[in-house]
This record gives sequence, C-alpha cells and structure tokens, in this order.
Amino acid sequence: MKVDNVFLAGIGTYLPDRVTTAEAVENGWYDEELRTASGMVAVGVAGETPAPDMAVAAAREALKRAEHTPDDFAALLHTPVHHQGPEIWSAPHYVLHNTLDRPVPAIEIRQGCLGMITSMRLAALWLGGTPGPDAVLVTAGDNFSTANIDRWRVSSHYLLGDGGSAAVLSRREGFARLLSVHSVSCPEAEILHRGGEPLFPPSITVGKRLDLEERGEYIRAQWAAGVAPPLFHLGDVVTEVVDRVLADAGLRMDDIAKVAHSAVAVDQIRNGFLDPLGIDEARGTWEFNRTLGHSAGTDQIAGLEWLLATGQAGPGDRVLLLAAAVGMEVGAAVVEILAAP
Repeated sequence: MKVDNVFLAGIGTYLPDRVTTAEAVENGWYDEELRTASGMVAVGVAGETPAPDMAVAAAREALKRAEHTPDDFAALLHTPVHHQGPEIWSAPHYVLHNTLDRPVPAIEIRQGCLGMITSMRLAALWLGGTPGPDAVLVTAGDNFSTANIDRWRVSSHYLLGDGGSAAVLSRREGFARLLSVHSVSCPEAEILHRGGEPLFPPSITVGKRLDLEERGEYIRAQWAAGVAPPLFHLGDVVTEVVDRVLADAGLRMDDIAKVAHSAVAVDQIRNGFLDPLGIDEARGTWEFNRTLGHSAGTDQIAGLEWLLATGQAGPGDRVLLLAAAVGMEVGAAVVEILAAP
C-alpha cells in the first residue's frame, strides 16, 4: 500500500534492565549450546512492571517528541502479544487514560509480533480517509515474566524480551515520512503454532504453560506419520512482501540504508530475513537485537530508535521495518528519514 502525506512525528520506547544470557546459563535457565547458537547476549526483563505501563511510558516519550496536543488525535491503537492485566478489561483504554485522556476510540490490534506495522497501516488508512484530527497514537507493550511462560525455553528460535514502544502518526509533519506498508499471510500455516492443542477450552484457562517446542514436536511427529505440514519458506514470503512494499514506494533494495527487523536468533534472522534480501547483519539491527530479546511488536520501533540514536540512519535515508508473526504473516513498511528526531 502506497502511503501519501503520513509522517512519524515521534517515537518512544521503554526498555527494562537486561539479564545476560551468561547469567541465565549460570542459573540453569538457559542451555549453553542454545546460547552459542542463538548469538544472544542479553534480554530485557521487566519484573513486575505491567505491560500497559511500559506502553504508557513509551507513548509519553513519543508524544513529547511529536509536539502534538491530545486534541490532535483521532484514535489510539494498542497492540499486545501477551496478557495485559485482568480478564474482561481494556488495556487500550488504560493506555489512553494515562496518555491522551480523550474520548477517542481505543482499539486493541491482535496481530502478534507484526502488530506495530499493522497498526501503522491502519493508522495511515484512518488518516488518509477520515476527516478530523490529524494524528493517531500506536502503542505496544509486553511483559513475559509470568508463570505460564519460560522466556528462556519457550522456543529455540528466540528469547522473549520485555518492553514497550509507541509512535505518533500524523498527516501534518514529522521527522520521517511513511512511504509504504504491506503484508502477506500464509493462512494454511496457522497449524504450525497450534500443534495438537485443542481450541477449547483455551489452554491458558486450564493452566497450561506455553511451549512452542512441544507444538513443533507434534507437527514433526505427524509428518513422520505421513501427515505433511504446509510447506513453504519464510524467506519466500519475506521477498514477496519486500518486493511489493518497495515497488509501492518506487524504490529498490539498494535504496534501503538499514533494515529494522525482528529480534530473533541469528540463524533465523539470516535464513528468514537477511539472506533472502541479499544483505548481511551490518545492514540490519542484529547488533542491537542480541542485547534486547524478541520483544514482540516493540522490535521494529526500538530498532529504528537505535539506528537514529547511533547515527546509523539519518536525514535522506530510507529504513525498512520488517516483521513476521504467527498466522503466518509477514509485513514491512518503508520510512524515509527527513530530519533528526
């Protein structure tokens, strides 16, 4: 989707203190072999800090940088992955109450680790087709320090990190212009993250711990028994999405200075994201990712902020935001940096 006259007016993150993977191995939480293979150095661990409060902290920073007033906003979109607080309660309205505190729609976007890019897409559509206020606030926040998840062992493909992020999208002006955004799904692949678990009762309601490795073992056992899973390569989907989003922006991959991608293990980054695009870690955010962990929808905004803060992206540069989510679905957005934020 080509985007016209929508800008990033401000971004913000809340990244908690890190726990090193060396410490995790020493304490028996993490396996040394996986530590070596993953390349991870540390992950953010928020302790008892509520996920919505991390989103609020990030949003306040983004709002301060954006120089918009609360009356300028048409809506708030909040995108979590993990549980946010009490059941039958609205985290988006909590974030709204503690930031804009205006009677505008507050909507939860459940798009997994692709949530922030999807929220940016919806915000661009909102601003492009609806008269009225000129901005939309998008937020993300997750704390995986709960009893039903072991962040160190839930998956061999990544370590879960806590954090929050936010972005103000505006049709006035900003430090960056949103040029295009697009996503492609593989709906037949939803079983890969479902495994053999029943749909009802939901696993969380019966106290079952999240174990993606167990679900993967089920798929492999089914395959060995002659039931083939959906066969596809993530890199093919990534290439399709990136080709489309670059075409919509009128660009080629050579025009992209940096890629802010998901913070997964290094082999997953190479095989799924970088190799299919013909680039290496130096054009991505791996140096930062390996100190953060996979913080759901926060990865891309945190990566973009790091690129800007370290001077690796600046005025005139185009940055590709790239994410994949369960579903499976892959999404990307292209932003052009106009000024130092």
